[in-house]
Amino acid sequence: MLTFHGLLLQDQPGSRDNRRREVALVDQQSEHGEDLAAAAGRTVRPSAAGPPARPVDETDRRILAELSRDGRLSVRTLAERTHVSRSNAYARVERLIADGVITGFRAQVAPEPAGLMTSAYVSLTIEQNTWREVSARLARVRYIEHTALLGGDHDVLALVRAPDNAALRDLVLNQVQSIPGVISTRTWLVFEEFDGTQSPWD
Repeated sequence: MLTFHGLLLQDQPGSRDNRRREVALVDQQSEHGEDLAAAAGRTVRPSAAGPPARPVDETDRRILAELSRDGRLSVRTLAERTHVSRSNAYARVERLIADGVITGFRAQVAPEPAGLMTSAYVSLTIEQNTWREVSARLARVRYIEHTALLGGDHDVLALVRAPDNAALRDLVLNQVQSIPGVISTRTWLVFEEFDGTQSPWD
């Protein structure tokens, strides 16, 4: 997701207790009442980053492209669209989950209609060797959707979806800046954003 226009703010320190951010995966039901997570034989959970145990081939890429567009596809429809048998599609989805290539099936929520009217990118400069502790604390801050460790002028980048500017201000000044190891932050307000039109699996 790319920022089209933005506004840079310099943040000032503050303090407040963090609140736990709860994230629920949404079961995606197929047209036959069979969701793909269940079809794979187990609950899908995020796995540790790393290369998959087996190479991803062209058929796998077609499956990933279809599921990226619609995670609610039934195994039957997925097999038809990727030109493989249902048993093959079933086995491949199961393998992609087991190998950590597919980490979950979830709803894509539009922030503003859901009441999250303010979006921003917040960069953090942190003390050396504090990434694990800082990332663990950031994961518990409500309204932080995503965080990444960077190489460059800043150490961490967080995507924030908040109800309004007051909630964003509280998050940055009172919650993030109170985390041990955080030296400074900078905030870019997002004015407009868009998704790419091409799947990396097509």
